[in-house]
Amino acid sequence: MRTRHGRANSQGRNRAAHLCELRTVMTVQLGEFGFLTFGLVLLLTAVLSVPIGRKIGLPSIVAYLLGGIIIGPSGFALFPTPESIIPVSVLGVVMLLFLIGLELELGQLLAMRRAIFGLGAAQLASTALAIALLAHGLGLLGWRGAIVAGLALAMSATAIALQILEDRGELQHSYGQRAFAILLFQDMAVVPLLALLPLLAQGGTHADLGQASRAVALIAGAIAALVLAGRYLLNPFFRLLAHSGSREVMTAAALLVVLGAALAMQLAGMSMALGAFLAGVLLAESNYRHELEADIEPFRGLLLALFFMGIGMSIDIGLVRANLVLITVAAVTITVLKAAIVWLLFRPVCARGDALRAGSVLTSAGEFAFVLIPLGSSLGVFDERASDVLIAITAMTMLLGPLVASLSDTLLQRFAGSEEREADDFAGARGSVLVIGWGRFGQIVSQCLLAEGIDVTTIDRDPEMIRQAGRFGFKVYYGDGTRLDVLRAAGAGKVRLIAVCVDDRDSASRIVDLLKSEFPGSELYVRAYDRRHSLALIAKGVSFELRETYESALAFGRKTLEALGLDSERALAVEEFVRRRDLDRLVLQQAEGITAGRDLLHTTMVQEPLSKPSGEARPLNPEAEEIVDRPAAE
Repeated sequence: MRTRHGRANSQGRNRAAHLCELRTVMTVQLGEFGFLTFGLVLLLTAVLSVPIGRKIGLPSIVAYLLGGIIIGPSGFALFPTPESIIPVSVLGVVMLLFLIGLELELGQLLAMRRAIFGLGAAQLASTALAIALLAHGLGLLGWRGAIVAGLALAMSATAIALQILEDRGELQHSYGQRAFAILLFQDMAVVPLLALLPLLAQGGTHADLGQASRAVALIAGAIAALVLAGRYLLNPFFRLLAHSGSREVMTAAALLVVLGAALAMQLAGMSMALGAFLAGVLLAESNYRHELEADIEPFRGLLLALFFMGIGMSIDIGLVRANLVLITVAAVTITVLKAAIVWLLFRPVCARGDALRAGSVLTSAGEFAFVLIPLGSSLGVFDERASDVLIAITAMTMLLGPLVASLSDTLLQRFAGSEEREADDFAGARGSVLVIGWGRFGQIVSQCLLAEGIDVTTIDRDPEMIRQAGRFGFKVYYGDGTRLDVLRAAGAGKVRLIAVCVDDRDSASRIVDLLKSEFPGSELYVRAYDRRHSLALIAKGVSFELRETYESALAFGRKTLEALGLDSERALAVEEFVRRRDLDRLVLQQAEGITAGRDLLHTTMVQEPLSKPSGEARPLNPEAEEIVDRPAAE
């Protein structure tokens, strides 16, 4: 037995020595090749991790995090010091906030002030208190350490949350804007929190209060300087550079503005991301907004990928393995707790589904935890081991966050019907036309009817769209057009005409089937998604269908012909020719299938005489007689 154990120990030592030697060789080679190898390894990891992650159903953020773990100290140790990468990669978060700032005008930001200081403060305070009470109540940390841990873990990862919202295309939705307001408040709260930590340390003095007051004054001055520069200097600056006609100069100027604003706020003690965001807001109304966005976008994507990989590299797998149960339970508990608190805060102002989406997006602990926790350790609020475990918990929540967001979104889409709010009361609806769907299409249809003084009852299932309609003085009822009780309450059996203007093909078809079944005598005018949908609607017997882009494309084509030199009458004739040809194709396709009438697509319009000749052609000379008498070519 001893011999076997001796051999096993010897083999284990040999494997460990071999692995150590391999890592040493890799590190030496990385140093020899320098920055080129550094960049190639990161790019290769980014290129491989996302496609592989998508193949097995992982979000791109999780794929980057796992890629960072593999090439970091806990994996192949290609980068033994990930701390050197993270400061550079944070620029990805900076540029992301700048681009978001470009999408917001100053007026919009001021309109969000209640969400920023109301929801933001409520989320941070309630979440920090809940985590602190839990940690102290279980005897894991003293009360000072519990407060610091609660504040650090209550903050959310800006990069992860905004990336998820952008991937979903829901940053401009109601819940997306409120989630962003919370993130913005957290960024602004960093400096007060940094000033608070020394007061929590043993022996904090009143001198710290004076230092905090000076820091607040410095921040206020920096923000004022940035606003003044943005208002009066940036536009003339870019106008001057634009006259040079050099694209690379504009790109360099865009980077200069972003990094300059970020550095100014960092020197004042604030978040670099907040400075970049303010610069973006100040340039939102600039004529150079789209140019700046195009210049910054490529840098943003690459640096964000680098940031997530840097976080992955910082995860100490050995520490996680040694405290696996504690770290896993803590990360899952914090994730559920944060989601529940956000859900409760959002529930009065959002639908249940949107409140849950917001909660799942904000579960990951924030980037500033990597600043607050080590600072708390250096001040003696908790020991180094507790600091390492808290950092590991932070990284674990970042790993879980995108998975939780993806899972919650999938479940909500699957059970969408069960979390819809009740339809509005249609007691006041007296319209002679029922319009289902208040999107871009339905709005124009309604405007035509209202311009003629026709009463319209409009329903839509998007609360944000209804809220926007109310701002412009339009009454839109909340209701799902695929539900029979909603259609009946909205007066589908009494109106003269029903216009189905929803932008989803399947929903439109379900509504048509329901109306044809329950209200067979109704006039149905339906928005079609494409040609196949048009054929399906014709087969269902609707009164009128129109492809959503058909007429606008015909008008666009006519104007294009006129721009190329055709007179307006000829261009209009071509438009009518294409319309007739398309109708002929539809007739053929109804009888023979979607592939019928393909030869019609290649026919050209032949110019015909405006009136029929009154007599036969008569030759005026022998040469003309030969031409007139010549038989026509077949």
